[in-house]
Amino acid sequence: MNRYGTDGKRGLRGATALLALTLAGGLLLTGCGGTDDASNGAKDTAADSRGGSGPMPAPDRPRGEGEQRYDGGTSAGEGEKNGDSREIAPDPDYLSTFALDVDTASYGYARRTLSEGRLPDPSTVRPEEFVNSFRQDYERPDGDGFSVTVDGARTDDEDWSLVRVGLATRPAERQSERPPAALTFVIDVSGSMGEPGRLDLAQEALGTMTDRLRDDDSVAIVTFSDEAETVLPMTRLGDHRGRVHDAIDGLEPTDSTNLGAGMETGYETAVEGRREGATNRVVLVSDALANTGDTDADTILERIATERREHGITLFGVGVGSDYGDALMERLADKGDGHTTYVSTSEDAREVFSEQLPRHIELTARDAKAQVAFDPETVAEFRLVGYDNRQVADDDFRDDRIDGGEVGPGHTVTALYAVRTRPGADGHLATATVRWLDPDSRDPHEESGDVESDALGDSVWESDRGLRVTATAAYFADALRSPGGDGGSLPGAPGLSELSERADGLADRTENEDLRELAEAIEDADRLA
Repeated sequence: MNRYGTDGKRGLRGATALLALTLAGGLLLTGCGGTDDASNGAKDTAADSRGGSGPMPAPDRPRGEGEQRYDGGTSAGEGEKNGDSREIAPDPDYLSTFALDVDTASYGYARRTLSEGRLPDPSTVRPEEFVNSFRQDYERPDGDGFSVTVDGARTDDEDWSLVRVGLATRPAERQSERPPAALTFVIDVSGSMGEPGRLDLAQEALGTMTDRLRDDDSVAIVTFSDEAETVLPMTRLGDHRGRVHDAIDGLEPTDSTNLGAGMETGYETAVEGRREGATNRVVLVSDALANTGDTDADTILERIATERREHGITLFGVGVGSDYGDALMERLADKGDGHTTYVSTSEDAREVFSEQLPRHIELTARDAKAQVAFDPETVAEFRLVGYDNRQVADDDFRDDRIDGGEVGPGHTVTALYAVRTRPGADGHLATATVRWLDPDSRDPHEESGDVESDALGDSVWESDRGLRVTATAAYFADALRSPGGDGGSLPGAPGLSELSERADGLADRTENEDLRELAEAIEDADRLA
């Protein structure tokens, strides 16, 4: 393990090339909250503040003679054409940089689709959202910021491993200890929301949430169909919960979906009701099937740019419905400094509105970005699994004007890499670094962690339980994105039948309901494929 000082330099490791590499700093990602075993691998939890200098580029190293790219049965050209994470990082680039992301909607929507007897459209499958739908038991920091955990294991393909980078924030505070919240709910009441499991589901969950929020929290409600309307201005709950319940109970579906108008009116209402010292957030509840007015995410967000940037109001998107505008909702959340989830049952909705939202209202980091620097002495090639829409130029890692991800307390985030090590590789493998801004002062901070090649000794299927869960979720997403829904492009990818058996075993041993649902979803996919 190596600690980084305020100048961003690490202790002497020997070779000048390695020193230049590790100065470039590392990686991370964002997701849910805690589960299984603590991971193996180096950890570093000493947060510090950094200057704004850009990362030193990794040293050039020509690809060894005769080395091949792992392509999962497809050519490098095909991966480039698809524009997804299956493309191997080009040599001599040994850096990988992306904005943190805590979305989980893709996994929830895939489960819903599979349960209805359909394979999900591959374009809606985002592997990082599958991986981050499962809590991990990473070590947590004492204060704001992140801890960094890096570990990995071997796959069944020679010289190929899965390397996991895990990020965790401090535990969420009890309801009584968090800052007050000012929540503006922007609720889709278009005709399509009349389908069972859409507006009715949202109303039930919002009613329960209203009873669980604190007296000093505030709620506003905006609805939209052809037009948008503020049906409840920002209202302190206190003795006014009845007003909020009446507004929720009075929602009825009608007409078309002018999502742009809803977002614009929602942010205007949020700004008017903005409270100093509170967490101000817009919560969009919709099937995102926009068909009236502005239907492009960039156009919609440009109309509310001032409110987002000047007032720091973040967006939380909640998707509903068997037909769901996944791409639009994801784009809104990514560009709206927020994240998305998807609900299809009453249990899902209660968990999101009554547990997750109140627990994770505050922010601990803004504009968080991750960078991982692989060691060219031990790594032949690598690729990040997922995060296709969250890529950041390597030179922009320490440019704090570049948008990153917003993360709250109680979250863990996981990023997974497919890595081919050089034959006989021994020593330093990679350094992962996360950079973020303090949500109040906007001061920058960084945190790093290392992993050595000897951390890859075990098979993926004999590694700690958390890594096995990560691998299972990633292989599942990879199979759904592949033609026929089986196999996949990840090294060591099992067929869906074998993956189903492994997921069943994990669920049986842990008696974990989330893993049982994963096993059932894989079984559904195997049957359909």
